[in-house]
Amino acid sequence: MKLRFAAGMMAALIVLSGLALASEGSWTGYITDSKCGVRGANEGAGECATKCVKEGAKYVFVDDADKKVYAVDAQGKVAAHAGHHVTVTGTVDGDTLKLTAIDMAPAK
Repeated sequence: MKLRFAAGMMAALIVLSGLALASEGSWTGYITDSKCGVRGANEGAGECATKCVKEGAKYVFVDDADKKVYAVDAQGKVAAHAGHHVTVTGTVDGDTLKLTAIDMAPAK
């Protein structure tokens, strides 16, 4: 019984520590808008993204690696980067990117 409990606790700790590590870091992708999402993840979409945000959409980040779309908590920090290929640093909480830094990424 004690062995089973200890094994269960170890498994839970491994899973929880893996989740914590996986959610912090930096990612490269595009800043676009929530209306266009992945379709707007390109260098030419800045003007369109800005227009859509003025009409009520929100800025989002599209990860290059898996094309996942993340809501961005710091809308003011990303506005100047609409349509840009960027590297963001922060944490992920569900589908929301809690941004701490944003920099231009090397050209693709």
